[in-house]
Amino acid sequence: MTAPQNDADVAELAGRLFTMARTGDTEALAGYLDAGVPVDLNNEAGDTLVMLAAYHGHAATVELLVSRGADVDRPNDKGQTPLAGAVFKGEDDVVKALVEGGADPLGGHPSAVDAARMFGREDYLGLLGQ
Repeated sequence: MTAPQNDADVAELAGRLFTMARTGDTEALAGYLDAGVPVDLNNEAGDTLVMLAAYHGHAATVELLVSRGADVDRPNDKGQTPLAGAVFKGEDDVVKALVEGGADPLGGHPSAVDAARMFGREDYLGLLGQ
């Protein structure tokens, strides 16, 4: 890994990091976190690495980010949280990883509880303590 030299390099690196989160490239992302990339890095829409990994169903990547201190309750610019996104997408393993990581089921709008009720996911409501 070489350090970015200018704004274009920084933007290109950030884009690669967001792609790693979206595609579940956990090992590569871990290397960048080890090198000092902020675990709560966010894109122009306010989506953090954990939001992107959660929404795209990558439980192992979510677990990595949680273990590194990611803010599991940080909403994006639309007020959506990683847990609500995972409930919306029906990502069972991600929902469990976020709950185990301390995610607030009532955070964001709509909340994970709201999403579970909208989609009739009684199993999620039990997991979310409702």
